[in-house]
Amino acid sequence: MPAETTMWKVLLAYDGSEYYGWQVQPDRQTVQGELRDALARITGEDVLPQGSGRTDAGVHALGQVASFPLAAPVPEANLARALNRTLPASIRVLSATRVASDFHARHSAQSKTYEYRIFRGELCPPWQARYVYAYNAPLDIAAMQRAATQVVGEHNFTSFAASDGDPDPPGNQRCLYASDWTQEGNLLIYRVRGNGFLHHMVRNLVGTFLEVGRENIDASEIRSILESRSRARAGPTAPARGLFLVSVEYPAELTKK
Repeated sequence: MPAETTMWKVLLAYDGSEYYGWQVQPDRQTVQGELRDALARITGEDVLPQGSGRTDAGVHALGQVASFPLAAPVPEANLARALNRTLPASIRVLSATRVASDFHARHSAQSKTYEYRIFRGELCPPWQARYVYAYNAPLDIAAMQRAATQVVGEHNFTSFAASDGDPDPPGNQRCLYASDWTQEGNLLIYRVRGNGFLHHMVRNLVGTFLEVGRENIDASEIRSILESRSRARAGPTAPARGLFLVSVEYPAELTKK
């Protein structure tokens, strides 16, 4: 990186309903593409922001992180304000800060937290429908919690990776620090925190736990599903609209200029 540039870290929240995910794609609206274009309009610089992860089409974020270098000497508060004036209303910059030159939104991340929301009421309000999976049929939530605890720790998560990948690609080892279901009013919420996640991994975990709740899979089978490294053994992929990237954690020394 040239000496005259500064590395920036921005914290983003977005409604992913109308986007084809984070990553830039030809002729498709993406969050990364919108942020890139906004930076170009504000600074005149052609930079591609690097995100902490590639959220899929329809997935939302409460705390996505992106990093990029800029040569323009923009004050931190001014950059956040300018981006929010330029970006669509469905994408908001919560903060913009200068960080260490070797900070990278994805490579520097230590852990991420995701949340999946299921609406359990009889009638989902239209203003919530884009942000939850509406499902009010009977579920054994205690069994779902027992299943969720089985994936805590370090495992090969090939069984819960997208089926379009290799059958057992190297690097599918991940460590989950927490995996829990909680009920908050009409919302049944799955929260998971780990050092990294495979493509569709959280949605495939949720789909499998729902099969446990429907009594189609026993909670005791989760370990054998993990050990099988077979996507066919796990449950279906839960809809994207219920998933949120909540937060990303970094070493403190990298987030200070």
